[in-house]
Amino acid sequence: MWSDGAQVIYLWTLFALLQLSALERQIFDFLGFQWAPILGNFLHIIVVILGLFGTIQYRPRYIVVYTVWTALWVTWNVFIICFYLEVGGLSKDTDLMTFNISVHRSWWREHGPGCVRRVLPPSAHGMTDDYTYVSVTGCIVDFQYLEVIHSAVQILLSLVGFVYACYVISIFMEEEDACKYYFICFWVYFA
Repeated sequence: MWSDGAQVIYLWTLFALLQLSALERQIFDFLGFQWAPILGNFLHIIVVILGLFGTIQYRPRYIVVYTVWTALWVTWNVFIICFYLEVGGLSKDTDLMTFNISVHRSWWREHGPGCVRRVLPPSAHGMTDDYTYVSVTGCIVDFQYLEVIHSAVQILLSLVGFVYACYVISIFMEEEDACKYYFICFWVYFA
């Protein structure tokens, strides 16, 4: 049942989409110096690789790690949506995403689709290190909505990945229960 070509193609497509979306998000978080999302994206990329390895190498424990991480990843992305939509007292203008070590914000704030960025002279002496002197106008979509779209895509892909991972775990457990030669099953499972 597991050797069905359609399931393998579905698996590779899903993990490829997860990796591509995480890598794309990682790039734009690096451009914005947002260290909290960079750390989260890095862990997500590692766990997706671990889940892929677990699926290919018949290691259900690795897939369980992926499913647990997926629940945490969905929670993180819901937090990001709440952060950028300023739900529950959160403010997108805080330095929370940069661990309060820089004044950088989302890269999309100044470089979104249609945005025209103008550097204005600082209003007070000594404020040259602040981003308050950057004026952005004409954005087709505001940056917070772009960040929400990124998180929503991550949630959608993660939920599909969670369901598929649970399905693969159930297949592996059925095959493990159906094994008649305990020594061979033990070797395949733990090797």
